[in-house]
Amino acid sequence: MPFVAVHHPEKCHRCGVCSEIVDCPGSDDLICIGCGACVLTCPHQALELVEEPRQRKVTIEVNGDMAVVPERISVKEALKESGYPVATSPQEPGLFAPCEVGGCWSCALEIDGVVRLACRTIVRNGMRIRTELPQDYVPRRIMMNFSGHPAGGVGTPWQARSNHSSYLEVVCFAAGCNFRCPQCQNWLITYRGRGEALTPKQAAQRLSLVREQLKLNRMTISGGESTLNRAWLTQFVAELKRLNPDPDARCHVDTNGSLLTHDYIDELAEAGMTDIGIDLKALETDTFMRITGLKDKDLAEKYKETAWEAVRYLIHNYSEKVFAGVGIPYNRSFISISEISLMGQRLLSIDPSIQVTVLNYRPEFRSNIAMPRDSEMVALRDMLQQLGLRTVLAQTTTGNIGP
Repeated sequence: MPFVAVHHPEKCHRCGVCSEIVDCPGSDDLICIGCGACVLTCPHQALELVEEPRQRKVTIEVNGDMAVVPERISVKEALKESGYPVATSPQEPGLFAPCEVGGCWSCALEIDGVVRLACRTIVRNGMRIRTELPQDYVPRRIMMNFSGHPAGGVGTPWQARSNHSSYLEVVCFAAGCNFRCPQCQNWLITYRGRGEALTPKQAAQRLSLVREQLKLNRMTISGGESTLNRAWLTQFVAELKRLNPDPDARCHVDTNGSLLTHDYIDELAEAGMTDIGIDLKALETDTFMRITGLKDKDLAEKYKETAWEAVRYLIHNYSEKVFAGVGIPYNRSFISISEISLMGQRLLSIDPSIQVTVLNYRPEFRSNIAMPRDSEMVALRDMLQQLGLRTVLAQTTTGNIGP
């Protein structure tokens, strides 16, 4: 059933976010196609998707086959209506459209001879869709905020942190995410559909230039979720390595780990990734769903275990080539201290020397949770160290406190 976005003015704060960062596919025609981008983006939940029957139909062509679908829907939804599979990971067959706002460009297809996004294009009568991209297509992704970063991420070694003055590394942020965390700290990037979509080479050149200007060795991509567009990310890492061949250059990928299968990790390591930070959200699936905002339990379980397995695989297969650190979230509203302890025990069984950062989840986006006290964060660090983990950091209001 097609959907339409309904506005609830009593909840609206007139913040303008929905018009500033949402790339509304129906804005030119003054119609809503129910893509849901504005619903995902609104921090005050003043927009809601409701079912709206469509009487009129349009005829489209998908890979040479004709299909009849409702009018005023996205190409993504039209593909679903026509029976084309929708994937939950880039390794699966079908359309992979994880961010749903047009930031990651994973759902790029050839539409009427032009590469466009399935999630942001309105289906029209007579439209010709090819699900295989042209051979000469170069992947793109919305990228922003190429700058120096003073704090680093969970994949930044503690030794590197202790010797910096102002900036620790240079960083860029990728739009789009496959999680819906109510306390998302980067939500203006996570849900951004407006912005310049760069090729891997363009993004690598910009980040390399900032590295040269700030005279730093560490280069990081974060998000959003950096791994959504696999072809883009692997080419970006390879371009960074090509542009920065010196032995001091470090390429750091910051990720939630939900898509990091063994072959994906192999590909990133081969391309030149030297450091990775994986933000493990939980041990229990129900906790994982509370933190990530995901509603599908099977999908949440799959994402959770993929991230944990990625940590194990990296430590056991790439310990001498890639530095791996992990993050553990804490806020009493989402996760218990006992579950934090169990996460520590699982990490201990993988490798006692793995660097662990306890992250203070705070009120952001749609969340009104209380900020964890610094004393709580330090106590959690001490608890994990007492379990036997050798390098545990605690994120506090004054910065990361080391072991």
